[in-house]
Amino acid sequence: MQKEKNSGNIIDLKVLQRLYEYIRPYSGRFYFLIFLTIAIGVINPVRPLLVSYAIDDYIAVANYHGLLSITIVLLILLTLSGVFQYLHTFLSGWLGQYIIKDIRIKLYEHLLRMQLKFFDRTPIGRLVTRNVSDIETLSEVFSQGLAALIADVLQLIFILTFMFYLDWKLTLMSLSTFPLLVISTYIFKEKIKQAFNEVRTAVSNLNSFVQEHITGMSIVQIFNSEEREFKKFREINQEHRKANIKSVMYYSIYYPVSEVIQALGIGLIVWFGAKGVIQEYTTFGDLTAFIMYLNMFFRPIRQIADRYNTLQMGIVSSSRIFDLLDNHDQIPNEGRFAPKNLHGTVEFKNVWFAYNNEDYVLKNISFKVEQGKTIALVGATGAGKSSVINLLSRFYDINRGALLVDGVSVKDYELSALRNNIGVVLQDVFLFSNTIEENINLGNYRISRKQIYDAAELVGAKSFIERLPGKLEYNVMERGATLSVGQRQLISFIRAMVYDPKIIVLDEATSSVDSETEELIQTAIQKMMSGRTSIVIAHRLSTIQNADKILVLDHGKIVEEGTHQELLNKNGFYNQLYNMQYKEVV
Repeated sequence: MQKEKNSGNIIDLKVLQRLYEYIRPYSGRFYFLIFLTIAIGVINPVRPLLVSYAIDDYIAVANYHGLLSITIVLLILLTLSGVFQYLHTFLSGWLGQYIIKDIRIKLYEHLLRMQLKFFDRTPIGRLVTRNVSDIETLSEVFSQGLAALIADVLQLIFILTFMFYLDWKLTLMSLSTFPLLVISTYIFKEKIKQAFNEVRTAVSNLNSFVQEHITGMSIVQIFNSEEREFKKFREINQEHRKANIKSVMYYSIYYPVSEVIQALGIGLIVWFGAKGVIQEYTTFGDLTAFIMYLNMFFRPIRQIADRYNTLQMGIVSSSRIFDLLDNHDQIPNEGRFAPKNLHGTVEFKNVWFAYNNEDYVLKNISFKVEQGKTIALVGATGAGKSSVINLLSRFYDINRGALLVDGVSVKDYELSALRNNIGVVLQDVFLFSNTIEENINLGNYRISRKQIYDAAELVGAKSFIERLPGKLEYNVMERGATLSVGQRQLISFIRAMVYDPKIIVLDEATSSVDSETEELIQTAIQKMMSGRTSIVIAHRLSTIQNADKILVLDHGKIVEEGTHQELLNKNGFYNQLYNMQYKEVV
């Protein structure tokens, strides 16, 4: 498993600037949030100052009317503080959710356009983490991180300003315990950050292990590995427990320590302030205000460590998301040719192709399939047969040579127009956890149920669909788990045929179907191929004997070509494959 790199300890201003691009559509609400942040930072520190005035200027001289007036002002400030705090909390959360919605949509849209080569070399779990966990972490930057951190810092600044305004000596005495709090907060910040990283790693390991072993449960049970795998799970789960307990321990130490430091500070204020009251160089109102200020001062200091870690984790997640968005390993879609209908002539001219660098899997391949004709590709595993269809649909681009459809380079076609005219049936059928109908039309609701049933009847699948509970509404579950291999293959046939493509590609299309089902769909395949250009890849040579031309591939090269009988008469590679299969059947 590849390890991921963190961006470091310093907040990346470039990442914050890029995040602001997503804030821009909601700039009005964002600036209102800034106003609320400043307002909260100002209003809360004003209250102890008013309490000081109330005690010294009104209570001490028994001025009831003045006390009533300042009490009303305090109530108004309390009400405003509550309303502003509510709006601040709601708006920061609202803003965060809308921004991560936009980022998640953009990221998923970006992934949809990536080349298959990108998915070949990128773990799926990492992409899922980017689109779910990392973006969710990013939402906390807005709901609990950035705005709250700014509010805490502003409040600290205003508290210190008012404290120095009231009594600078008492302020310095109040801050005498501040270095202890700063040191303990810094140690806590570093320790809890390390603990959070350990928790995230443990969660990732736990998720990966559970997902992988549930998927491969049949292998675990076949080889009687339940006890061994359970032991591994217990070890991973124990690491997860240790990491979480470590973070709990740091919190359980830090908060009591900060409470003791705060109590020590209040004790010093009471001692020094009481002395000042007795000697009449400090008022009782100022002493009361300082006790209130110290309580207000310590709360945001304790929270800043959490806010900073939240912000830092959000910045790391943002960096990972933007790294993915900056990856432009996509199939260029610069073609402008988008005909509604193709004739279907396919031609490979001296095509060279490699998945990695110059490790070519296709070497100087040349052949032509005329409109309505059928060509078959045969050869051993790894000969390059599937690569041919990957290139035709532009899942990958060729390295050298030319690939033409109706005499036009596939790169000159608008990508969706090209793929709409190519129907592909793969050996490994993928079905989504949804109804049969949704797996056939793939969200294209212009395809009617009549079209689906007509295609199902053609491939001999209508009877088994009608026997299912709910028929087309039947949910096939994840990867079609509730259907047999043959039934899944038949659905893939229907899926290809309802789009009425001009070019049909069958990649081992009947290899997973039993003999009885194969006989049923062979006739349907012939009807489907009628009037369409067909490229067939098959291990069962009996299924391609009627092809107009058969190409024999070996190590990425065409070694033989001709009809079934012509190739048998050559007594070469094809004849050898045919005889081997015949012996297996016998």
